[in-house]
Amino acid sequence: MRKIDLTGDGREDYIVDFQDTKCGDRQPTFCGTGGCVMKILVMLPDGSVREVFDGYVRGYKIMVPPVKRGAARTVRFDLHGSFCGGFGPQACWKTKAITATSFAFEQP
Repeated sequence: MRKIDLTGDGREDYIVDFQDTKCGDRQPTFCGTGGCVMKILVMLPDGSVREVFDGYVRGYKIMVPPVKRGAARTVRFDLHGSFCGGFGPQACWKTKAITATSFAFEQP
């Protein structure tokens, strides 16, 4: 789990990446050809937490902080090729500014 302010509101949000999770000797419990389960949870003003993303990713990169104070951070997601109209191991990257609004990546 990684704590970082993604929404730009000054509160720590959470990235939960299941890439290194194992259940006994079975590592692929949370992983497959599309990557591993990843969840993004954002902290709301009332102190509650909202899950805004729950999906499979091959990896992710948090882009450089925005120049504008209070702006949302952008994350680049490395996805299964099918999310870009391809297949399997083909390169597929999508970026998303993280807010308190839920999102998902759709296959074309």
